[in-house]
Amino acid sequence: MRTPPTFENISAKQVMNKVTSPAMPFRWSLNPYRGCTHGCSFCYARTTHTYMGMTPDDSFRQHIFIKENAADVLEAQLARKLKALRGNYAKLAEELGLLNIGTATDPYQPIEARRRETRKCLEVLARYHVPTSITTRSPLILRDLDILQQMNVHSVNISVNTLDKAVWRNLEPATPSPMKRLETVRALADAGVPTGILMAPILPFLTDSSEQVHEVVAAAAEYHSGFVIPSVLRLNPEVKTWFLRIIDQHYPELTAKYRQLYRGAYAPQSYVQPLMQSAKAVMHKFGLAAGATGHPMPRYGLTHERADTSAGFEGSPDSSNDGVQLPLPI
Repeated sequence: MRTPPTFENISAKQVMNKVTSPAMPFRWSLNPYRGCTHGCSFCYARTTHTYMGMTPDDSFRQHIFIKENAADVLEAQLARKLKALRGNYAKLAEELGLLNIGTATDPYQPIEARRRETRKCLEVLARYHVPTSITTRSPLILRDLDILQQMNVHSVNISVNTLDKAVWRNLEPATPSPMKRLETVRALADAGVPTGILMAPILPFLTDSSEQVHEVVAAAAEYHSGFVIPSVLRLNPEVKTWFLRIIDQHYPELTAKYRQLYRGAYAPQSYVQPLMQSAKAVMHKFGLAAGATGHPMPRYGLTHERADTSAGFEGSPDSSNDGVQLPLPI
């Protein structure tokens, strides 16, 4: 049996991290936790535990750091910026641009039900009218529907990369089921929250067939998703070691294929580009945009420029990494 996770409180000096890459469709990232008990074998953020002197293996799932002062630090950061702008909230939103919660850990992993660090941060963001997007795999986000309806929400991105139950159970051992996530999309969308599906990561040889992509996109449309953002698996060296161990355990016939395809961190463009073109064709068929709409909640008059995300949520339209995941600040 797996050892229960350990939770450790830490104090953060800042929680809004500047995203400098022009490929990203947001300017700031925020993660109330380090590590994630969801335990997705392909998670590119596993390597971030090395910053804490730990190894990039399952310690990312087993040892969770809780930024217990996250909301207070966030409040202080925003208060300083607002003061410099003489209390002009509209100018603050304009200068900040989009902030994303959940770039490196799921902000609604199970511990959030008890600790509520994500909700506390949302309450601060709501007070300051900060344009916000959220990425999660968890229906727990519905607990915060009341605050989401008060916020300047750009989008909620629900990760659904496959409807294959075997793949889900083998590679995402502690995440809510894909159907629960789809139901979450519909509940959020029907409540007026801009919501869509992050189809990421697309896993070569496991979830990349035209039939599988079609199945996810069709489900997105059925469950009222406003958009779909496809993105192909990224494997940095540390994560690759762990991921291939899991592949060898469940799909040994694919181990050699993965080693050949991923000689580096990224699959080659000869693989990625046809897959992205096929995915976008299916999305077009169902009338789904290839990225968040960029429209804030109706109560806000602001609009926000959106980077072209047609290549993928974490893809750069101007680089050789088009359509594949890129690392983000934690």
